[in-house]
Amino acid sequence: MSIEIIEVFAILAITIILFVTEFFPVDKIAFFLIVSLTLFKLVEPEEAITGFANPATITVLCLMILAIGLEENGVIAWLSRGLRKMSVLPLLIITPAFMVITASISAFISTTAVVIIFIKIVFQLAERYDIQTSRLLMPISFAGILGGSCTLMGTSTNLIVNAVAQDLGVEKLGFFEFAPFGLAFLLIGIVYITIAARFLPKENPDQLEKAYKLDELVTTVEIGEESALVGQRIEKTFLYDNPDVSLIKLMRDDDVINAPGRYITLKPGDKLVVMCDFENLLRLSKEEDFIINETRNSDDKKKAIKDKQEVVADVNKKSEKSKKEEKKVIDQKTIYAELLMLPGSSLLGKTLKDLREYSLKGAIPLGIKKRRNIRNTKERLIRKDIDQIRLKPGDRVLVETSMRRVASLEAIENVAILQEHDFTPTASQVKKYGSLGILILVIALASTGVLSILSASLSGVALMLATNCLALDKVYKKVDWQIIFLLAGMIPLGLAMNNSGADVWISENLLALMEGKDAIFTLGVVFLVTMVMSGTVSNNATAIIMAPIAISIASGLDASPKPFILAVMFAANFSFFTPVGYQTNALIYGMGVYKFKHFLIIGGILSLLLLVAGTLMLSTMLT
Repeated sequence: MSIEIIEVFAILAITIILFVTEFFPVDKIAFFLIVSLTLFKLVEPEEAITGFANPATITVLCLMILAIGLEENGVIAWLSRGLRKMSVLPLLIITPAFMVITASISAFISTTAVVIIFIKIVFQLAERYDIQTSRLLMPISFAGILGGSCTLMGTSTNLIVNAVAQDLGVEKLGFFEFAPFGLAFLLIGIVYITIAARFLPKENPDQLEKAYKLDELVTTVEIGEESALVGQRIEKTFLYDNPDVSLIKLMRDDDVINAPGRYITLKPGDKLVVMCDFENLLRLSKEEDFIINETRNSDDKKKAIKDKQEVVADVNKKSEKSKKEEKKVIDQKTIYAELLMLPGSSLLGKTLKDLREYSLKGAIPLGIKKRRNIRNTKERLIRKDIDQIRLKPGDRVLVETSMRRVASLEAIENVAILQEHDFTPTASQVKKYGSLGILILVIALASTGVLSILSASLSGVALMLATNCLALDKVYKKVDWQIIFLLAGMIPLGLAMNNSGADVWISENLLALMEGKDAIFTLGVVFLVTMVMSGTVSNNATAIIMAPIAISIASGLDASPKPFILAVMFAANFSFFTPVGYQTNALIYGMGVYKFKHFLIIGGILSLLLLVAGTLMLSTMLT
């Protein structure tokens, strides 16, 4: 083993550890990887940056832009709107129906974008029709992955494997070349998940008030006549910059001041909405002459909901003037909403304190629930460490807002409103159908071979921009640049493995270990190793690492490289046994609906089924 191979393996091991522990964001890890490969002279400087100009990277970027255009113009929501009508169907039918529709759309549109839209729909259905979200979130995530594996443009993994194979002299894959295998995998997944869905958790996630313990969190108090706070500016009181008590709103007479500033002087009778636990509330009431006006517990919430329903029921009986007054009351009603942080959100990296100083369309942030991952297997509700905990994709933020303002939260880039809200975006019909027409044109050009998938996707983006179906400022804000940097950073690693001979060394040793075994056994090992690696490292990174190795193994067996390339492509996507290998699984895991064991058991069995089926089906290409 040469020193260069040792260096490649060392860098690879460190990279995998960083990916698994999430010590740094993936884009930062990818950038460090580029620098490391360059400094150790494992690739030339020009080779180190080729990932940014790689056809696969640019194609993925173009497909992301097309997906953004479709989402902005309401195409994805329009395609999936009929799902609401399925609420009357039994779970045994709803689950496969959702999976079929999700998979069908994901075959041609970014899987992550599609699943995010479906997550919103599932939560809306759960609130309206008492449908259990736990029985649908995992199926739609798995279906999105399986559907994306049916076409060349379905996932970035497919494009990456195809690009690496072409760089190593293998014939490129056709648009629908592996669709029969993908459809077979999808069928297996739908049948299995429909049966296994009964073993998923039966409970919905707790209601927001219960989940965030609002009865212990948000309280309204009134400053008494004898309070020591009277006449003091907020910055001079314990209410300012206090980790145990947060002042989120001040009500004086008919005025309401959200996030009151430090220079406001407090007066008798001021009502303060504060965030603290019950223990601190008792202390404050004794020491600061506070009058506890309202503690927002579940009974108050039930009464408020009942009152609102009575108001709505009486509207039709009143005059037009009364209707307007009642509507104003309802619009001003305080509600809670939960915001899911998506990749590319402008809120990522901000702390809870930053959010309170940031414009959230009039909403007041109350708490953050950190997503689950390997290092954090339980959700953490953040109330006090507001200067240290920063938002990452998959985290959720609880905000207080009004009925009138809640729709405006949709304007925050790459944030999904999960509960307490049903918003239908208004989009131009011309742009909606125009965006859909552009997508169909791109698919037709790429699938028929008139244009390469890169040329077709570039043309589609150009048409989107030329017809004003999409503005560039939306592109800059909503593209998931982490994936672009990840691809650009990982591609040079594949070059380094090839330059150093690491891929040949691995393949030779694997072939030596499997000497005397049938080629089908070797194919199964490649499928298994790729799948296991993808369960801890991102699917794209796994594909880049394993594709050169698979091609070297095929060469050593004097066999066709196609089945080995497809084994890597499928296996890199099929990491269902952990929630960290694929972005959509990480998102639904971060919501707290499932535990790690649900992925390990239910997803693990599906992975094993696909491993066996994939090995057997792909082995037919060995002869």
